[in-house]
Amino acid sequence: MATEKFIYRHNGPRNEELPIILEKIGVSSVDELINQTVPASIRLSEPLKISAALTERQYYRRIHDIASKNKVFETYIGMGYYDTITPAVIHRNILENPSWYTSYTPYQAEISQGRLEALLNFQTMVTELTAMELANASLLDEATAAAEAMIMMFNLRSRANVKAGKNVLFVDKNIFPQTLAVIQTRSVPLGIEVQIGDFNECQLDEKTFGCLVQYITDHGKIEDYEGFANCAHEKGSLVAVAADIMSLALLKPPGEWGADIVFGTTQRFGIPMGYGGPHAAFFATREKYKRTVPGRIIGITKDCHGNLALRMALQTREQHIKRERATSNICTAQALLATMAGMYAVYHGAEGIKRIALNIHGIAGTVAGELKKLGYKIANDNYFDTIKIVLPDGVSVSEIEKMALAEGINFRYISDTEIGISFDETSHIQNVNDIVNVFAKANNKQINEITNIDVKFYFDKKFERTDEYLNYDVFKKYRSETEMMRYIKMLERKDISLTHSFYGYLPINSRGF
Repeated sequence: MATEKFIYRHNGPRNEELPIILEKIGVSSVDELINQTVPASIRLSEPLKISAALTERQYYRRIHDIASKNKVFETYIGMGYYDTITPAVIHRNILENPSWYTSYTPYQAEISQGRLEALLNFQTMVTELTAMELANASLLDEATAAAEAMIMMFNLRSRANVKAGKNVLFVDKNIFPQTLAVIQTRSVPLGIEVQIGDFNECQLDEKTFGCLVQYITDHGKIEDYEGFANCAHEKGSLVAVAADIMSLALLKPPGEWGADIVFGTTQRFGIPMGYGGPHAAFFATREKYKRTVPGRIIGITKDCHGNLALRMALQTREQHIKRERATSNICTAQALLATMAGMYAVYHGAEGIKRIALNIHGIAGTVAGELKKLGYKIANDNYFDTIKIVLPDGVSVSEIEKMALAEGINFRYISDTEIGISFDETSHIQNVNDIVNVFAKANNKQINEITNIDVKFYFDKKFERTDEYLNYDVFKKYRSETEMMRYIKMLERKDISLTHSFYGYLPINSRGF
């Protein structure tokens, strides 16, 4: 039956519509249309070698069968991606709700007040956790946000520095490899020279316009960057920091030790991993740099009667406004995922996020302590969720990998003598026992069952966060699922999405696209 075919229900044209379309165009057949529009030199002269089409149901069963072959392991690889728990009230009422997932960019503020409030919550969460003055309404992911930070610092050069050819970006060697790869790719067409090195040994010169460091490093170490930031500023360089947003619930925020830009991913705030897809990056900076911030910024307007309304306050990115002077080529914010991350903070509040962060940190510290008893060395004295393990003589990485895979566990294998383990919100006491057992067997030792997570700080006191955060009422009011559901629905009712009608915008005076 024709109705079984997905194309007839979703895209079309349907069989009865085709003659009308062809008549309007002025051709007698689809083949004639193709002959008139597609050059013969790029057309295939024979049919594609593909199998017969499947119905939607057949296709669903096929991919279900393929997916069932996957082996689901406990994964502790980290490197910027972590398992997380999406609160059911957010999963059902936002992620799976077409009123949220079909909403377009909120250009028309009068029909977007719900979305704008959700994004304002996201921005507020980011500024509070990073201790910065201003945040945008999200970018694509951490790696592309790093490239945007590079470009923003490059654009902030003075005329004298531009004339002098100041074009070097210093990047600390302990950044995530995927982030470095995107920075290097995006730097080439701009003529930016990327210098990779150790921030402890770096000698910035007159050519360096910006620096980029990771807080926490690729291998899990918490570094003290305050002295480096001061030195960079003295030499006329800006400092951008890739930060782990969950760790900022416990660690001194970059805004307190000199960062000019703080960015990262909010994936840990209830966003499923999505097989490596985009995850709503955050991007925060100082108030004085607001005109060069990539992306969109949600602001509050007060009318003459004192009524408040939300709007997109700055769109310095927008090609339809700035064209070649746009600050960024990132065309789409991750509004749905940013909304979810913001609601994660609304639902848990400061006390909930700190509790989650402490549990993650406590599990990492407990495992590190047990492994030390078994003869393993922990490379970093200061860590949050990631421990770097140095193997003793007689224990091989290949043997541990073999044992771990047999137990359905994935670790990060850094070198022939080093293994990385990153913990997350889903980690629990059974995971601790499973991990420690693998390392005990590899070193021919026995352990007793671990029954308690020792929740405390496993890093130097100088790194400890001392200020309060998420103090606005919205982060304190909605602790029950029912109250949270009502809040989400209240915002939903303030919006128009594809569940209500079609909407969009048209170019105005050739400024659109």
